[in-house]
Amino acid sequence: MEILVIGGGIGGLAAARELLADGHDVRVYEQAPARRTGGKAILIWSNGTAVLHDLGISLDGVGNRIDRIDALTSDGRLRTTQSIAHTAARFGFETKAIARRDLLERLADGLPDDLVRYGMTCERITQDGDRVTASFDDGSTDTADLLIGADGHHSIVRRHLWGDGAVQPATFGTWQGLSPIDIDLTGTHDHSMITGREGACGLMPAGDGLLQWWFDVRWSPTDPRPASPLNDLRQRFGHWASPVPEVLAAATDDDLEFFGHHWNKVRRVWGDGRITLVGDAAHTMPPTLGQGANQTLEDVWVLGRELAKEDKDPAARLREYEKTRYPQISRVSRMAKRNPANWRIPPMIGRLFPETSQTTMLGRFSNRLTVPTSRPADDQNPSSASTTRQ
Repeated sequence: MEILVIGGGIGGLAAARELLADGHDVRVYEQAPARRTGGKAILIWSNGTAVLHDLGISLDGVGNRIDRIDALTSDGRLRTTQSIAHTAARFGFETKAIARRDLLERLADGLPDDLVRYGMTCERITQDGDRVTASFDDGSTDTADLLIGADGHHSIVRRHLWGDGAVQPATFGTWQGLSPIDIDLTGTHDHSMITGREGACGLMPAGDGLLQWWFDVRWSPTDPRPASPLNDLRQRFGHWASPVPEVLAAATDDDLEFFGHHWNKVRRVWGDGRITLVGDAAHTMPPTLGQGANQTLEDVWVLGRELAKEDKDPAARLREYEKTRYPQISRVSRMAKRNPANWRIPPMIGRLFPETSQTTMLGRFSNRLTVPTSRPADDQNPSSASTTRQ
């Protein structure tokens, strides 16, 4: 089939790899002028690395393995410990912190150079029988059998399907950075989550001497931006236990990036006809579970499996994909909305949680981890599939 993918980020590139490997003719349109090289580090859990494995992508040589997550109070007391090494042993796939730009590079590696058409903003989508047409801001159009909206939080495709107003602001916003900060934690495989009355702080070693750090604060879209965000963070969090003050002292304004948290209720059916969505376009959620990119990859994995079935028409296969994904993604989305990373669990209660509870939870979040690999990674050669318009 001919398939248009709107969006050339993690979801769009992953979908392109999956669909090319299955023999489809894929064309990707991205509104940015070139592949994005910004952004900070993200956490790819076992479910994400499992899908990447199926796509023929290795994360060897980039990022940093995460073996443990400690939740701490702002004065340094331990709330809970989660063994991520146990999760890796259970499912056979590691959890890694990796710079977003490095993940995008691995996803793009081996794809045809002209696959993604940059600087193309989709403005309108129409369906006519068994064909879908996308119209772009330069006046051009393209028509195919299916269209996949992988265009993120501000999705044009979702707006076409659902109208405006589906995505709403959540309670918190995040100031974050990815910096060469020289503290002991940076050289480990341990991830710290620290919570207190002022908000939350996350510290995650991302490899090559880099530390991904972030601060969650109460936020509303109407809030004015601080004149000096870093000074504001130092005043708010600087009295917390080490290593928070050291991180704030080493950070610079150039390191800072902000995003407000948003959320939409996951729909049981999120597409229409021969159009569907993947990733944030379908299920924008706060980053408090670190599952955003991972659930996007899960979408791609299930979508590929459903489209490979030839016993139903393509539109029915898209609805089956959405139906299959709904239980897992709605569960993740509801938990993320409740801001679990900002919960201040008393240490005495937190110590009652088993260290292996993350393994159990991840199994409930994932379509992929409960199913054997669909085909060997060595067979994943996206460049061997046709990308030429017929």
